[in-house]
Amino acid sequence: MERDIHAALVPFVAFGHLIPFYELSIALAKAGIHVSFISTRNNIQRLPPLPPHLSSLITFVPLSWSTVGTNLLPEGIEATADILPDNFEHLMAAFDLLKHPFKQFVIEQSPDWIISDFVSYWTVDVAKECHIPLVIFSACSAATNVFFGPPEYLSGNGQRRLRSSPEDLTSPPWWVSCRSSVHYRRYEAIGVIAGFYTANASGISVAERVARTLDGCRAVTIRSCREFEGEYFDLFGKIMGNKRVIPTGVLLPEKPKKTPTAAAHNGEWSKIFEWLDEQKPNSVVFVGFGSECKFSRDQVYEIASGLESSELPFLWALRKPSWASDDLDTMPPDFGRRTSGRGKVSIGWAPQIEILAHPSIGGSLVHAGWGSVVESLRFGHCMVVLPLIADQPLNARLLVEKGLAIEVERGEDGSFCGNNIALCLRKSMASKEGDEMRTRVEKAAVIFRDQKLHHQYVDEFVEYLKNGK
Repeated sequence: MERDIHAALVPFVAFGHLIPFYELSIALAKAGIHVSFISTRNNIQRLPPLPPHLSSLITFVPLSWSTVGTNLLPEGIEATADILPDNFEHLMAAFDLLKHPFKQFVIEQSPDWIISDFVSYWTVDVAKECHIPLVIFSACSAATNVFFGPPEYLSGNGQRRLRSSPEDLTSPPWWVSCRSSVHYRRYEAIGVIAGFYTANASGISVAERVARTLDGCRAVTIRSCREFEGEYFDLFGKIMGNKRVIPTGVLLPEKPKKTPTAAAHNGEWSKIFEWLDEQKPNSVVFVGFGSECKFSRDQVYEIASGLESSELPFLWALRKPSWASDDLDTMPPDFGRRTSGRGKVSIGWAPQIEILAHPSIGGSLVHAGWGSVVESLRFGHCMVVLPLIADQPLNARLLVEKGLAIEVERGEDGSFCGNNIALCLRKSMASKEGDEMRTRVEKAAVIFRDQKLHHQYVDEFVEYLKNGK
């Protein structure tokens, strides 16, 4: 009789990582894999509830990164969404404190596999010491993985290290196909150099972390599919040499059967969905930048100006900025009056999947995080992209390269203005160019909503877990 497989999943403490790991857990459990999902208590409590029929196969394991005496973070701060950018290195150092309780868990439970995030470099040591094979799961696009290249080009100890200046990131490296336009702009690259290649409070940079996990893993899995990124999977396979590169598919969350479930979350959303029901099909722009992007007042005002000038119906889900005294203080004066009837702004939590599934939504203004890209393409929405951090610029260039999005033009310092946002929105939603883009998006949507295709990818990964140990 075949023995059940047990996998321990270790995501980084950012919701752009936690949610894909959660979706991977669901997919693996559906295939009969027992999953232990490792994180801190607060992060686990903020995840969606498990489907009842899978609760026996998925165990949430809350570990503590006790920071007593370290002065790293205030109590209760456990995710990137909770911190200011200046505290990122302290969050990373606190995250590293999970190594010891995680090792104890592995010793006691002896999982068959460890499935780790790129930045959880200490899982390599635990895997080796406990003789457990390690797989890396990337929640980024294949194109992003390719752009950063082989481990020896990431490691600070490597003799061939690149990326010593922002200019090093502003064009595709030699190992990327010359047809590709995936790259950073200089103002984006400055932040990447500072945040990715500089050692933080724990003494190790993010780039060095990625290099160590790539060196120490047996295989890399990527949340994407060959039908969309085949050329990048081929390139990454060459980069990784003798290590297996496995697509997991895009790990689609289940499509909601109807909106009242989320609308019942509070009275506001019930009214918003009633308003959406009154709009014409494919007429409303959804605006959402997730929980990680922290806008200045000027940036919020420019987005508001763009939405107002576009004259398009819109639904804007906005995390309350730290500088706003209350919800009313978030928007420009009289913005609500001037856009009354045409637009809705909701501050705080938003049922994004249910919004995107609504027939009145016709396009999105998003940051091009990979999760938002997957969700937008799944529902066939054209995108206007305004990338801000991390892999978002690379995804934005990938989408523009494929003719699936329009990117907001920025100044040399990265600033953007409402006029350019309005121009892009009108072009996307109400022009011949937008119609042509919508045709391409619909073809991509056939791939992204193909449940059978993505289940096959998960099945192939499960077969690897069963046979590869």
